Amino acid sequence: MPAASSYSLQTCSSSARSIASKTTQPLALTDHHQRFRSLSFSSQLHSLDLSIKIADSRRELDSNRLNAVVRAQSSLGTMEVDISLSPRVNSVKPSKTVAITDQATSLVQAGVPVIRLAAGEPDFDTPAVIAEAGINAIREGYTRYTPNAGTSELRSAICCKLKEENGLSYTPDQILVSNGAKQSILQAVLAVCSPGDEVLIPAPFWVSYPEMARLADATPVILPTQISDNFLLDPKLLESKLTEKSRLLILCSPSNPTGSVYPRKLLEEIAGIVARHPRLLVLSDEIYEHIIYSPATHTSFAALHGMWERTLTVNGFSKAFAMTGWRLGYLAGPKHFVSACNKIQSQFTSGASSISQKAAVAALEMGYAGGEAVATMVKAFRERRDFLVKGFRELDGVKISEPQGAFYLFLDFSSYYGAEIDGFGKIDGSESLCRYLLDKAQVALVPGDAFGDDTCIRISYAASLSTLQAAFERIKKALVTRRPPVPV
Repeated sequence: MPAASSYSLQTCSSSARSIASKTTQPLALTDHHQRFRSLSFSSQLHSLDLSIKIADSRRELDSNRLNAVVRAQSSLGTMEVDISLSPRVNSVKPSKTVAITDQATSLVQAGVPVIRLAAGEPDFDTPAVIAEAGINAIREGYTRYTPNAGTSELRSAICCKLKEENGLSYTPDQILVSNGAKQSILQAVLAVCSPGDEVLIPAPFWVSYPEMARLADATPVILPTQISDNFLLDPKLLESKLTEKSRLLILCSPSNPTGSVYPRKLLEEIAGIVARHPRLLVLSDEIYEHIIYSPATHTSFAALHGMWERTLTVNGFSKAFAMTGWRLGYLAGPKHFVSACNKIQSQFTSGASSISQKAAVAALEMGYAGGEAVATMVKAFRERRDFLVKGFRELDGVKISEPQGAFYLFLDFSSYYGAEIDGFGKIDGSESLCRYLLDKAQVALVPGDAFGDDTCIRISYAASLSTLQAAFERIKKALVTRRPPVPV
């Protein structure tokens, strides 16, 4: 048996090396820049050729279902296997931010010196007091299942945090702890939306919002905003788009991808409109709450007059506490809605990590808004923001809305669209511009079309100042003289 096990492991290892060599083969080309010519941000880039022989790849529209078969060999002979996917899954687009981040990581691992500014992840280590709490949880045997909704200790601590920092009153049974804020949002959308309902989403938006609506068989309704308005939703536009099908409005402040922060007065105008529509609920994504730059201040939507009963507040620990890998978020809201989300979670993932929950309690004990540790990180983010804003303002043709929170710049580069570049081709939008910058500058960014605004690209400044300085110089060098002539 040991010999057989060893042989099996060697075989797997050999197969993995074989696949890896095939997938990285384009990077072996002698021309350094030619290695990037075939890069694209579509999901097909990440598909491996598994050598499946397709006998019949016909597509037939049958109750909106994609039909496909492959031939499978077995001891019983050849048979056809249906490999079709659910229409619900086929309607969902893969995350471009995840795809680009993975692509950039693969290039770095292959030896290409790419600067990665695509991921929405703090570059700081988790504060030591939090990490120690997690380590102690393991050492003390706190490694078993927790209640589905989260430990009483953590939910009570979250209630205290919401009361002290946000002016919101909840009881532990109105809190649901999940494996990240992303799960909290998806479960909320699934719990309150019915097929045909409309989910209103201001653009630019976090890439997952529309796809979550589609997973719930709801229809995303996109509400465009303008860079001249700091990408903030116009209440008049919101009111004009409301129908009897409108079920959920998603707000994110501070915003991913723009860094915009909704002032209280604007939120009160929006709340006044929401109050006139009994079916309309609000999902308030407040994951970047503590990463905010004075004089901007954060307002929880549920704290506004009459909004507690119809607001689902989502927050978590990933961004402010640099705990992305700990995977922990939470939902707060009326018990009726939270219980529904709890039911979904009970059949989906069950409770979150016991170790992460112990660490989260320690995070909430660090002081108001995360105390000195979080304040230090925010100070660094602000310094980085200021450097990039100053630099890009001096770059010809770039439009800027200075972010008031989070750690992203969402810059309008549309003046560069239409440029023809020797050896590359035409820059015709945000995706081709990002491909060009990956090729020429070796900087990985996210095209704005992923966020619903093709005029812009997103730059994450969750990287060291020296890294950002190097990235800016590369981008500047790649774009100099690249603007197309202005028609007379």
